[in-house]
Amino acid sequence: MIIFPAIDIIDGKPVRLYKGDFSTAQQVANDVLETAEGFVKNGCQWVHMVDLDGSLKKEPVNASTFISVAQQTSLKVELGGGIRTMEHIDYYVNNGISRIILGSVALKNPQLVKDAVKEFGDIIAVGIDAKNGYAATEGWTQSSDIYFTDLAKKMEDIGVKTIIYTDISKDGTLSGANIQQLNEINNAVSCNITASGGIKSIDDIISLRDNQLYGAICGKSIYEKTLDLAQAVEVCNA
Repeated sequence: MIIFPAIDIIDGKPVRLYKGDFSTAQQVANDVLETAEGFVKNGCQWVHMVDLDGSLKKEPVNASTFISVAQQTSLKVELGGGIRTMEHIDYYVNNGISRIILGSVALKNPQLVKDAVKEFGDIIAVGIDAKNGYAATEGWTQSSDIYFTDLAKKMEDIGVKTIIYTDISKDGTLSGANIQQLNEINNAVSCNITASGGIKSIDDIISLRDNQLYGAICGKSIYEKTLDLAQAVEVCNA
């Protein structure tokens, strides 16, 4: 299982939210590159980054921040937030981003996902974020009537190989991952499933690993030091 330490960006600064609420944004580090280099020292190969400004403005806002991490560190960057067009995808891929996460557009414009998969293949991932099991969009500010596994199956049919699943009610809470829903989506599709939201401790990492998840995104647990990142990487590589 891959450990994806997370850096969410507002105004070029690393922040964390509570349950996706932008009013709870709290800066968690001073320097993005310094934070990323710390992940490298702990054995990480990937970093999960989100353009929170972009998710609200529906276009890339902090592009230079993400590109600097991709070009100035050894980390592979997976990036979501505000990516709404083939031009956005092409720009990021050509500037060193290793994986593009399409979120709201998966629900609102599945044709874009189809076109992107055809053009870029496995570089394209889909983020499915849910409240009470139903997909949410636009930086989690809007809900839908589409059940999360139904959306996952549609994405699988399109050719998507990687899905990041977030239970919004868990995000930033350190209350543990939603193993039940993660198993549900993992069993519903053949895609690689990355768990996001609620991860607190090494016990969560072991549980996700043992349930054969592809990856785990760790944010607040790292910044609050409830999870030893190096230990998490070691456990997943054992």
